[in-house]
Amino acid sequence: MSAILRLYEDTFAADAALAPLPAMPRMVFVVHGTTVLAGRRFGDGEAWFGEGVLALAPGRAGVTCWRFELAPPAASAGAAQGRGVSSREKLAVRIDSLPAGDLLLRGDSVAFPPRGCAYLHTHQGPGIRCLIEGGIRIDTQGHAVSYGPGGAWFESGPAPVFAQAADRPTRFIRVMILPRALLGKSSIAYVNEDDKARPKSQEYKIFVDAPIAPPA
Repeated sequence: MSAILRLYEDTFAADAALAPLPAMPRMVFVVHGTTVLAGRRFGDGEAWFGEGVLALAPGRAGVTCWRFELAPPAASAGAAQGRGVSSREKLAVRIDSLPAGDLLLRGDSVAFPPRGCAYLHTHQGPGIRCLIEGGIRIDTQGHAVSYGPGGAWFESGPAPVFAQAADRPTRFIRVMILPRALLGKSSIAYVNEDDKARPKSQEYKIFVDAPIAPPA
């Protein structure tokens, strides 16, 4: 089973008129501003999840959102369209092998204190991360890349990753596609036996932990 995991940054003026976006599993994270989704108001740092057609109404001062989507492999470009709308693709990755069986979409934030780290680890499914504050270096598969606020990256899940935060508080927003058996359970596995018992510096905030239908 294949799909495209993608992230768009959408900015809407206060009087924007958005053309509805097609149904698919997605999480919308409010970077700043306010918006109304499914009849509920969302503000800075809040997130909405849904699988149906997306109709978004910006608040009085407009809104900027990060839109994470699991699209079918033949999906067209996902940029939002409409008056007063600016939309750009931050990252899109074709995934040729999703986790077997029923699926789960997990959206959360991961925060580190200054100089905190995540020891070498894996996850049970692929995901996109986007840094909202601080700075972070990601070491994986022989490469090291540093990201500042707004930087986005993909982690396959099985490939071991070490994460090192900068000398200031650091936080990223993440959406992963996981086996549904992990509902309410951690997806992380530490590679080195000694690291399993060591104190962990990262803190998590769950926005979404929801069963999803497979891509059409």
